[in-house]
Amino acid sequence: MTSLHHLRTGAAALALPLIALAMGLPVQATAATSLVAPAGAESIFNPSPLISKVRAATARYKDINVATAEGFVQATPCVSGPNSGAMGVHFVLFDRVTNGVLSADQPESLIYEPMPNGAMRFVGVEFIVLVATWESMHPGGGPPALDGHLLNLVSAPNRYGLPAFYEMHVWAWERNPVGSFADWNTHVTCEQQPSN
Repeated sequence: MTSLHHLRTGAAALALPLIALAMGLPVQATAATSLVAPAGAESIFNPSPLISKVRAATARYKDINVATAEGFVQATPCVSGPNSGAMGVHFVLFDRVTNGVLSADQPESLIYEPMPNGAMRFVGVEFIVLVATWESMHPGGGPPALDGHLLNLVSAPNRYGLPAFYEMHVWAWERNPVGSFADWNTHVTCEQQPSN
């Protein structure tokens, strides 16, 4: 083979994983790239700094007992999507919802997916701030943003019985094909939600 052919082949081998990473797709292990995590490492990758911050701050909540010991309480049953996917079961720390502070390392809600054996699998977090609280703390400041990501407005009345609030989901522990910050995750399901 010519040197030019080797160069093109090597460039293609490196370009494909970079394209996959840019699209938020999992990268398959190959000998051609050093971007692959070692065996046993977490396979979820997202280039967003916010995802990395959330993962670092919430890894301990993979054990739901840690979350409940820290005061998180179940606030919803498993919330399913209007067409496909779900949000999951929300465990909320209500003091954070009402304090008006948004911080990547202190989510207001932890999201779990019910599993067939009755366990709960940690899939993401939700940042929540009441509109009235935010506006009183930031008069004329506009809607809240976290690390450059604008939160969504949920007006009242709403399905949760809450006053108007801002929210943003961060799917830090389960890849979401429709976006890392979308409300509904098509990889999450409520099929195993207990009926009682």
